[in-house]
Amino acid sequence: MRYTCDPIWPQYYSQFFLNLFSASTHVNRPTRSLISLPAILSNLRLARSLTPRSPTIAVVKSDAYGHGAIRVASYLDDYTDAFGTTSLKEALTLRGAGVIKPILLLEGFFSPTEIPLIVEHQLWITVHCEEQIKPLAETPTNSQLRVFLKLDSGMHRLGIAPENYASAYKYLSSLPQIEQVILMSHFACADEVDNSMTTQQLQLFQETIRDIDASTSLANSPFILGWPVPSGDITRPGLMLYGASPFHEPHPNAAQLEPVMSLSTGVIAIREIPSGASVGYGNKWTAGRPSRIGTIALGYGDGYPRHAPSGTPVFIEGGQIPIVGQVSMDLVTVDLTERPNTKIGTEVEVFGQNLSINEVASWCGTIPHTLMTCLTSRVPRDYA
Repeated sequence: MRYTCDPIWPQYYSQFFLNLFSASTHVNRPTRSLISLPAILSNLRLARSLTPRSPTIAVVKSDAYGHGAIRVASYLDDYTDAFGTTSLKEALTLRGAGVIKPILLLEGFFSPTEIPLIVEHQLWITVHCEEQIKPLAETPTNSQLRVFLKLDSGMHRLGIAPENYASAYKYLSSLPQIEQVILMSHFACADEVDNSMTTQQLQLFQETIRDIDASTSLANSPFILGWPVPSGDITRPGLMLYGASPFHEPHPNAAQLEPVMSLSTGVIAIREIPSGASVGYGNKWTAGRPSRIGTIALGYGDGYPRHAPSGTPVFIEGGQIPIVGQVSMDLVTVDLTERPNTKIGTEVEVFGQNLSINEVASWCGTIPHTLMTCLTSRVPRDYA
């Protein structure tokens, strides 16, 4: 006997189960990122307290270092003088969300076709090469652009050469389209407080601008935290806003930063393995004793580094335990041998309030910036 069904049934049941799963919080994957907006504000206030006579550009590029540019900028709008983004697209996203403070394009424009939108939305622009100057001279004379003229003081990444800098400043300042020119540079080694490179760059900058009377913008996060900032310098705090230290060693100012992002997940499986058994792809970790292995819902598909070695800590039930074996796309295994009472569902902090993002980054041979910005979209961002 053949059974048939109304064609609408499969449709009905598909929608039924979709609604059921959507409404059931217990089916949600436990991985999430909790972001403290008050902590960001506290870190901004620290930056301002260290540079009390300086205007501040809060850098929210790369989606506010993975923290959500719209949420962060909207929260900080009353507490900073301006924002910094990488591109026009990032800036227009903020404008579309209602952010009205000035926004500096840290890489300027990539094509002259962007200039009309820059003028329309009253954006500030970085000029870092001679090729960007000519299109500005061809814009309508009522444009009233504010330009940050970048000097290559030794980093050799972006910037006008020192021998051409004064003439570029003079020419830009003469244009009726240009409302103001700010003198700008960027330090290569400010995160190394005993490295003389920063002093050399600062000296070159000061020598290059000695006959120019204009505002400056030099200080990024490590310079704000570790160096004497020139009075009135327009500072550009970035990493420090998000609670991570730019330094490799402890620093008293960096110690005042509040952690912002807490990445957490949960234990989803536990097993006992004998001594000599291997865990994960490639059998890259072998138990040297009978071990209790937990599997947590996290992987490189979430942005956690695939190259994180065995021994990299996570925080669970009051202390650190190591990950073991190869990080896979969706899962990481951890050694629960010293946590005999841990159960499935127990929360695991990957970094955050109890485990410094700097420590995890150090284990992974990287910097905290990458742990923040590489977090993928499948990790929900919750805000406190």
